Amino acid sequence: MKQRLKAQANPALGALNAALSRLKAGEKVSFTRAPEGFDAFVAGDLARALGAGAEGEAAVVVHVARDAGRSAQFRETLAFCAPAIEILEIPGWDCQPYDRVSPSAAVASRRMTAFARLARSKSSAERPRVIATTVDCLLQRVPPRAKIAADTFSAAPGNMVEMDLLTQWLAGNGFLRASTVREPGEFAQRGGIVDLFAPSMPAPIRLDFFGNTLESIRAFDPETQRTTGQLRALDLVPMSELRLSTESMRRFRQAYTVRFGGETRGDALYETISEGRRHPGAEHWLPLFYDRLDTLFDYFGAAPLLFDAHCDEAAHERLEQIADYYEARKSAYDLDPGRSNYKPLPPAALYLSADEWRLLLDARAQARFSPAEAPPTEGASVDFGARPGRDFAPERNQPDTNVFEAAADHIKALAAEGKRVVIAAFSEGSRERLGHVLAEHGLAPPPLVSNFPAALALGKTAVSLAVLGLEHGFEADSLAVIGEQDILGDRLVRRRRKSKKTENLLGEMSALSAGDLVVHVDHGIGRFIGLETITAAGAPHDCLEIHYEGGDKLYLPVENIELLSRYGSEDTEVALDRLGGAGWQNRKARMKKRIREMAKGLIAIAAQRMLKQAPKLITPEGLYDEFCARFPYDETEDQAQAIEAVLDDLAAGRPMDRLVCGDVGFGKTEVALRAAFCTAINGKQVAVVAPTTLLARQHYKNFSKRFEGLPLRVGRLSRMVGAAEARETKKQLESGAVDILVGTHAILGKTVAFKDLGLVVIDEEQHFGVAHKER
Repeated sequence: MKQRLKAQANPALGALNAALSRLKAGEKVSFTRAPEGFDAFVAGDLARALGAGAEGEAAVVVHVARDAGRSAQFRETLAFCAPAIEILEIPGWDCQPYDRVSPSAAVASRRMTAFARLARSKSSAERPRVIATTVDCLLQRVPPRAKIAADTFSAAPGNMVEMDLLTQWLAGNGFLRASTVREPGEFAQRGGIVDLFAPSMPAPIRLDFFGNTLESIRAFDPETQRTTGQLRALDLVPMSELRLSTESMRRFRQAYTVRFGGETRGDALYETISEGRRHPGAEHWLPLFYDRLDTLFDYFGAAPLLFDAHCDEAAHERLEQIADYYEARKSAYDLDPGRSNYKPLPPAALYLSADEWRLLLDARAQARFSPAEAPPTEGASVDFGARPGRDFAPERNQPDTNVFEAAADHIKALAAEGKRVVIAAFSEGSRERLGHVLAEHGLAPPPLVSNFPAALALGKTAVSLAVLGLEHGFEADSLAVIGEQDILGDRLVRRRRKSKKTENLLGEMSALSAGDLVVHVDHGIGRFIGLETITAAGAPHDCLEIHYEGGDKLYLPVENIELLSRYGSEDTEVALDRLGGAGWQNRKARMKKRIREMAKGLIAIAAQRMLKQAPKLITPEGLYDEFCARFPYDETEDQAQAIEAVLDDLAAGRPMDRLVCGDVGFGKTEVALRAAFCTAINGKQVAVVAPTTLLARQHYKNFSKRFEGLPLRVGRLSRMVGAAEARETKKQLESGAVDILVGTHAILGKTVAFKDLGLVVIDEEQHFGVAHKER
């Protein structure tokens, strides 16, 4: 019998009860009219409701996405709508089936961390938990749960730990030996210190040994190599699903020869593993290292499965892809075994078959999300009553319609219907920009919220702004989420990289080679010889050996390496300083005096510039935000800082002379576009000069497209522009009809006159001579 219940804004107030009763009974149910984005709200409520059940019942829900991108979006939405819920990600391998490469260290570390937590946890979680994975990952066999639970390494300060056994454990469990630890999965040994970056830890750690006694465990910054805090205990999990131990290597050799024959001479995989080393892509022979493999279903216990829309199609395509890759490898080997030494295992050894997949699913409580309404023939279903949100594509394609005005009117209409509205932007910058633009078109400035509970606290019909990477919004009975893409169209979002610190030019041993010249802040120029372990106060210490004039030696502890800076290579001709001599100190004193004199001159020049006056070009917020919203990328941190600095210069009321540096593709043109808009909208003209006709043509197209629809005109001048167009452009430039002129050296001609030039943008300024710049 079909059961259909309507949900409120919070799914737990309506359809949730029906969903819970069916899932607890181990049944299969369809969640209809539950579009993407809304499904995260449902999953969060289900996890909370299961966690409030009988004692000992697992407060765990498994969400299975059709691909990795969809899974990432689900996790971000779930973290927004239910921040108190624990989200445990199990990613799939980021390499193709039967590849010659292994999964990346980052993916392997996240998988092993999740496996270890599930293998060692009890049937119920400490708080509601949602496990997020993908179809590809669920179809793949994994190491046995019992083996993962046993393969751990735990220690605490004061414990007796043999350093050799620890390094052997690290090497055997997928950690890579490195000279300096920077990335997850690396370890390094220097004297009585072992550095390692465990996959389950946010920062690398430093283990300090005295003999076989572990004295301390300290976290450190991988960039500066400086310690940042103390740890009370160490709990390591394997870095890789493939563990190289005496037993696993013996099992591999035996299984490999049985399956592929006894001839192994020249077989790179067999020989590398037999030597106790890791072979690239060896994980694709994972079944040969274990007596048997488990599936992820063995890790999930009795947790119900929530399937994304189109998961069945994704599973079918994945199984076909696996079969195709296997047949390609097998055919290549059968055709010419001498040239192709890749001996693939049959798909059933590494992946679930279609029959196994169906049998495992049939034994599970599961629900399948669908954005559509259930057909009349549908069996058990729960109707959540949500639908995809409005797309403003028609308004974007009508030149006489303002999409922001239409969006503001729609938001006000939703609030009038009694709905709580959340506007979802991809970044902090776009969130702030959307708020300004919508406020300019009649919408009260929406407050900024960090999560859905904060939005709930604002009131029943409140409108709020949040950072949430939804591709499209949705509407439910009392909740509406409007995505940035719904208003502005497809956005090209780039993940920001962690910015690197620049205050330490020399922060690690890998920056030095034997024979390099170095400068010690107190002792001057010396020659780096190498790393030496010396015994002081009964304990070994790793030191940098530095030689000075007269054969003097300085042993600098590695933890004080920040006192050094690199001077040059061993081929550099320079006299070394003498330890304790006055030469270095005298040179430092003379240099300080010269720096003070230079600073005095620079301060005088800066003071003269500060006395100069220029028009204050203030950016109008509403129109500027609309202009910025046309930029289809998320600004990088450096790009946003450059834009802010340029706009501050324009508004300061003083002449600006700023150099913006960056490699190709780093967004310098967008900085120029923002500055040109600010200048032109204030009634001043802008000249954009490029060294080649190709660059000038590209800039003209970019500027014309970005300023389309605005009351600003863009002109062009170069040798590729016809004489008639050039004469007309110059005439309109002199009269003020052209606001922005893009061109080559032709702009610098004597016949070119501006009515009121306010900004000059020089692209590739190193290609212009002094005379051109003065002009």
